[in-house]
Amino acid sequence: MRSILLLTGLIFLLQGCVKETSWPLTGNVPDKIIVDAIITDEVKTHCVTLSSPVNQLNQNPQPVNGAVVLISNEDSTWQLTEYPPNSGIYNTPPFFFTRLHKNYTLFISVDDKIYTAKTTMVSGSLFGELQYSKNADNNLYYVDWVANAFSSEKAAMWELFIDWSGVPGYEQLDSLDNHARMLFYTLPTLDVSEVFAPLMQSLFFPAGTNITERRYSLTPEHAEFIREMLLETNWAGGLFPVAPANVRTNVSGGAFGFFGASTVTELSVIVTP
Repeated sequence: MRSILLLTGLIFLLQGCVKETSWPLTGNVPDKIIVDAIITDEVKTHCVTLSSPVNQLNQNPQPVNGAVVLISNEDSTWQLTEYPPNSGIYNTPPFFFTRLHKNYTLFISVDDKIYTAKTTMVSGSLFGELQYSKNADNNLYYVDWVANAFSSEKAAMWELFIDWSGVPGYEQLDSLDNHARMLFYTLPTLDVSEVFAPLMQSLFFPAGTNITERRYSLTPEHAEFIREMLLETNWAGGLFPVAPANVRTNVSGGAFGFFGASTVTELSVIVTP
């Protein structure tokens, strides 16, 4: 019992020592590119986004234009098209989709530099719908549970599209005020930085809201990339932060980011009183 009280007191003491500070970033922006590329088994146009690093927090990155971007497997090669022009967003043909047991290679050529990455895809999984609860203070609802944060076998990314634009009284709001997107993760590790991560702001929505829940399967390498990214972002600043470091990547040539392939499963939920 004494040990529990001492640990509790230490936690409150550490919380009381936290103070706001500025974090000036110095130095030149590295001559590298950032690759954001997740392809799935959905038949649609998939996007590979290329951008440049920034030297200020929350600064909008500049797109990497004029690149040659290819995706290939053992059977076919697809050339991607930058659209909109000068956006750094490179699109596959609309009939593109990934298949299990295929190996996919991303090839990027820009400014006489070559970047490559390889990935494969693991199978998807059916899942139970999320849980939501009512907030007594404002009579609105919030997401209470999506999935277990830890699974030693099945890593996944969970994407929620939350839409209450059709609820009476909310129809005329700006889309930023009646739509939201949330991400959750199931990873094969459980870190103390995650357990004691800073609190995140709650999102509230009314009854009648439509929630589309999508599960993306993750390879072990992709799950490790996401874990390291969370350690540097959402989980940073808590009671047990880690030393800052570059997040590992599967893209060669000194680029940042990750090239992944996922199986997607989906269901929809309507929030009822």
